[in-house]
Amino acid sequence: MGKRTTPINKNIRTLFVSQQHVHIVMHDVPYPADFGGVVDLFYKLKWLHHFGVQIHLHCFVNKRPPQNILHSFCATVHYYPRKKLGGLSLQLPYIVASRRSKALLHKLMQDDYPVLLEGIHCCYELYKNNLPNKRILLRLHNVEFAYYKQLAIHEKNIFKKIYYQMEARLLQRFEATIAAKAHKILTVSEDDVVTYQQHFKVNNCTFLPVFLPHQQVDSMVGKGKYWLYHGNLSVNENEVAAAWLIKNVAPQTILPFIIAGKNPSTYLKNLVKANSNITLVESPTTAHLHQLIQEAHINVLPSFNNTGVKLKLLNALYNGRFCLVNNAGTAGSGLDALCNIATDTNSFITTINELSKQPFSENEKQHRSAALNNLYNNAMNAQALVKMLL
Repeated sequence: MGKRTTPINKNIRTLFVSQQHVHIVMHDVPYPADFGGVVDLFYKLKWLHHFGVQIHLHCFVNKRPPQNILHSFCATVHYYPRKKLGGLSLQLPYIVASRRSKALLHKLMQDDYPVLLEGIHCCYELYKNNLPNKRILLRLHNVEFAYYKQLAIHEKNIFKKIYYQMEARLLQRFEATIAAKAHKILTVSEDDVVTYQQHFKVNNCTFLPVFLPHQQVDSMVGKGKYWLYHGNLSVNENEVAAAWLIKNVAPQTILPFIIAGKNPSTYLKNLVKANSNITLVESPTTAHLHQLIQEAHINVLPSFNNTGVKLKLLNALYNGRFCLVNNAGTAGSGLDALCNIATDTNSFITTINELSKQPFSENEKQHRSAALNNLYNNAMNAQALVKMLL
């Protein structure tokens, strides 16, 4: 199938190509787009630039250095150091307090351009009411307080567990404070809209799907020779999922099992060594991971956290064959109909073994392509965001 581009009505294109200016504040440097937290950010820049938006980008820098490529999409790019010890606070979440910057505030106050805050992380000035005359949109990456609660539940290290528990409490209070201050809140899932409405009693939330590198479904038809779990294995939620699959599911499946991801722990490595039917691919390159996803017969991606959207699932849907998840893996994403859903250990085992005997068909690929294009359409979603910024 040839490369698909989304058709754009000429009059609509004329409407959106303008000299609209916007400040975008990001919690991290969005390039390279090599993990879930920055994929949406980078491709959002590309598509806003495509529609003529003049972007004034502000990034906090920690471990990821400044990137010249960002000047290709942005009118101006500014960097601010993320505070470390100076970011400690008993009143504010660390992810917020460590991103306070007088230099950022000074630049935002120089004009009347609207501001898009990427993540709760970047909301200090909103919290302090320092931008009273600005139109401010807040993009949620997660319901952060719920996400940190889940991290605390799965964390084995007692000091990290205490940190996650404290951060969750501070985030819940912080999110309640700022929820009504933004002109509009943009979520990455329908469930996050409901959570904000129920917990914080706001009605200014809108679901805006994430921006993606994918423009077409590149799934291979036919059958693969293994099933795959992939993710950043240094994140405790992903390690818990991988360990659960190793212990409970893999021993009862027909096909071999491959786990691929960044920085697996010694604990996970030892679990794999004890199972001859399991292979661990440590910190694969982007190209190698893409190959593993494409060639797998089933991408098996259980989740123990139902906030946000799972970008690894979207990657698997665009590039892999069958996808098997639990309810938390698709919560609020609109992707349920494109996945096989399992609810417990036995149903994961049964579904993997049943799918192992079935080829992935061209009809299934075309159905998936149409459904994804209706929802995760970068051009359509960029147009919607430009309208909200005006």
